[in-house]
Amino acid sequence: MATPGIIVTVCTANICRSPMAEALLQHALAAQPEPLKSFQVVSAGVAARPGDKVSENSVHALKKVGLNIAGHSSQPLTRELLDRALVVFCMTESHRAMIQLTFDPVPRNVYLFREFMPRAADKEIPDPYGGPLHHYEACRDEMVEAIPSLMEFLKTLPAKK
Repeated sequence: MATPGIIVTVCTANICRSPMAEALLQHALAAQPEPLKSFQVVSAGVAARPGDKVSENSVHALKKVGLNIAGHSSQPLTRELLDRALVVFCMTESHRAMIQLTFDPVPRNVYLFREFMPRAADKEIPDPYGGPLHHYEACRDEMVEAIPSLMEFLKTLPAKK
């Protein structure tokens, strides 16, 4: 049986945005029919060090919506992750640019997390790092707002063999 491939969420250090995006997207996929339900979501950072703890405010922001990411440990984005990825969702254009500059061949399946939102919506999710909890909650809410558009996009993708 073919594996459905993975979805990779990407930010800078893999300690704030991408771990929140990973958990929120995995939670949303769990409520979908197959094959979406079987997709695995992982997160990584374009400038991440392996093994850093997730930020406390990210943990608190997701705990408020019933998700626990306290055990998350950061990892750098690698060629192996990109090769396994059905799709990659970045938080900002600078993350996409870093991927395009760093990896050869350039992956074609790299999008912004909010890329499929209506035209008027801001497509980038700013970094809440070091800010107060309400910045992390705003970041979470921007991700939650994007999830329906991501689900519609993911329904159009074939499973990766």
